[in-house]
Amino acid sequence: MIERDVLGTASAALVGRDAAVFFHQDGSSPCLAALRHVSGSWIEDMDGRRYLDLHGNTAHHIGHAHPELVAVLKAQLDELTFSPRRYANEPATELAELLTAQWPDGPAKVLFTTGGSDAIELAMKLARVVTGRSATVSLEGCYHGHGLGAFGLSRAEPDRRLGSFLPDRVHVRPYWKYGAAAMIEDIERALRETPGGVAAIIAEPIRSNCHVPSLELWPEVRRLCDAAGTLLIFDEIPSGLGKTGRFFAFEHFDARPDMVVLGKALGGGMLPIAAVLADARFDIAPELDLGHYTHEKNPLTTRAALTCLRIILRDRLPARTARLEQAVREGVAELARSMPAIRSVRGKGLLLAIELDQQALAGVSEARLLQALLDHGVSTTTKGRDALGFSPPMTISDDELVTALNGIAIAVRSVI
Repeated sequence: MIERDVLGTASAALVGRDAAVFFHQDGSSPCLAALRHVSGSWIEDMDGRRYLDLHGNTAHHIGHAHPELVAVLKAQLDELTFSPRRYANEPATELAELLTAQWPDGPAKVLFTTGGSDAIELAMKLARVVTGRSATVSLEGCYHGHGLGAFGLSRAEPDRRLGSFLPDRVHVRPYWKYGAAAMIEDIERALRETPGGVAAIIAEPIRSNCHVPSLELWPEVRRLCDAAGTLLIFDEIPSGLGKTGRFFAFEHFDARPDMVVLGKALGGGMLPIAAVLADARFDIAPELDLGHYTHEKNPLTTRAALTCLRIILRDRLPARTARLEQAVREGVAELARSMPAIRSVRGKGLLLAIELDQQALAGVSEARLLQALLDHGVSTTTKGRDALGFSPPMTISDDELVTALNGIAIAVRSVI
């Protein structure tokens, strides 16, 4: 947490007011600072300090306050602001058509929710309906949201104060910590030994902490799922929509999921919306309300998502992101040659982490490092104790990319 006396007067005042009225919780309240403006790759605090945003909660794929999206939403406000669930509207239907058109394996259908956690819950329900089973397999140390079911996927054991999670959860050793062989061994055991069978394996194809598996891992998991009658669900809430250099992160691997969950950036970094996109064969329970949300087909949120998707596809942002990844890798390699504290890059596209040498940064706390970055115009977060997140918008300019790397270099030098 950044110390209050580091903040400017206006930011400190608003952070204090915020802390007085919001329940305090890890990662959000009390707040880091207070913002008054965002635009493109930049955020600006209440005292006029500007920072390149290399975090953005992975929601700013097309940049903050994209002018085209702002204009479209203003027009939508004058046309249709709400649609009850039982009525169709143009933005929601067009969004569903455009999203399902991206599905690589035959006809698909979609359901919308107001956030990624809800979308994960919906995917779990649909998997139960399709398979007639209830058990789920997820990876230790993963994160899939804060709904009761989603949080249970993320944590093997709850805090005693939260009570028990949903039953029928199986956690397996993750590839990034124990290796792919250990993960496959655990999955085979879970599929073989779980009473009643496993409904679904849920995982991020590329972890949001920027760990990329071997090319062989997900095809083998796909094979095991097919043999066991288990569905494979990919959580692409942070990694989808082009962020890794492909429209879907799973396109980096020869493995197709039965469902993919999208969110965060889907609303263009302005409005909350998420989606479950799945094989059309799973439309088998019209009598159930799997995802009965008041704002399920909200014309404002769906217009935001539709416009965001059109910008991503029209401007070929996934391909641009793949090119920028190489620029980042080259820039970090150049820094590493003269700075032992900076080692390398992991991740894909612009879902990246700059790995740091812990020995060179011995005694430097995460809070001190993050404050040094803010002092030099860079807003980001750590990815564990050994890396910094580097997740700018896909629209970041080449010059801004250089500015970001220079800011990181100066900040790291200032603390060692």
